[in-house]
Amino acid sequence: MPLTAKRAEELKELCRRFRVSALTAIHGVQSGHPGGSLSVCEILALLYQERMNVSADRQDDPNRDRLVLSKGHAAPMLYVNLVEKGFLPADSMSTLRVIDSELQGHPSMHTPGVEMPAGPLGLGLAAAQGMAMGMKLDGSTGRVYAVLGDGELNEGCIWEAAMSAPKFALDNLCAVVDWNHVQLDGTTEQIMPIRDLAGKWRAFGWNVIECDGHDLAALDAAFDAAEACKGVPSVIIADTVKGKGVSFMEGQSKWHGSAIDAESYAKAMEELGGNA
Repeated sequence: MPLTAKRAEELKELCRRFRVSALTAIHGVQSGHPGGSLSVCEILALLYQERMNVSADRQDDPNRDRLVLSKGHAAPMLYVNLVEKGFLPADSMSTLRVIDSELQGHPSMHTPGVEMPAGPLGLGLAAAQGMAMGMKLDGSTGRVYAVLGDGELNEGCIWEAAMSAPKFALDNLCAVVDWNHVQLDGTTEQIMPIRDLAGKWRAFGWNVIECDGHDLAALDAAFDAAEACKGVPSVIIADTVKGKGVSFMEGQSKWHGSAIDAESYAKAMEELGGNA
């Protein structure tokens, strides 16, 4: 069923809250990755809060959906979703990046709800592919989502997995490229031009879907199309904005990984309608 206007508005408000919570946690510890967390907000919120079959009460369900956050530096946005779904206590965001906390700077298997650790970029797609293959063999009805960064596509192991996934007809696998056009040291065009991104995935045999990664209805339709495609894996190229929702962070590599000072935090909260 397509998103109703009412549900889309509820998710939009949830995304606003998630942005406030993620930035507050990053500001509190003075360490983290605000830019990529903000760009992936709608993607993760729609998957966790609307589409994925996941439950804190059924964490070992063989038919559950799996999500691999390959761009693991966006962990704060993953954690706010896990809090909302009841995997983590409501006050746990205050422990982000604290020693011995369940909420480390990149996802860890010590964190309830995390299916795959992350850190070194490029590994998540292959891991998600392995999960999808195993689930096919076991007869699981679950789906696997791998959320990738566009800068991460510089890694050769991404394309090794992209080459092999269609061979095994992994139509239970959906990759999502958070195409925010900016990586650690500059734009993706400056660092390593991707050029025809959709054409590359098509050449490897994937079903390619392109959409606005901040438009919840467009994203929802893209996930519907991916789920309906049989015989090959799908990739959603979600056109996003690094630092989305905070004007002075948008499109700026400075905010890929950066502490948020008091003045910047106050400005961000004013724009997001949070409490600085």
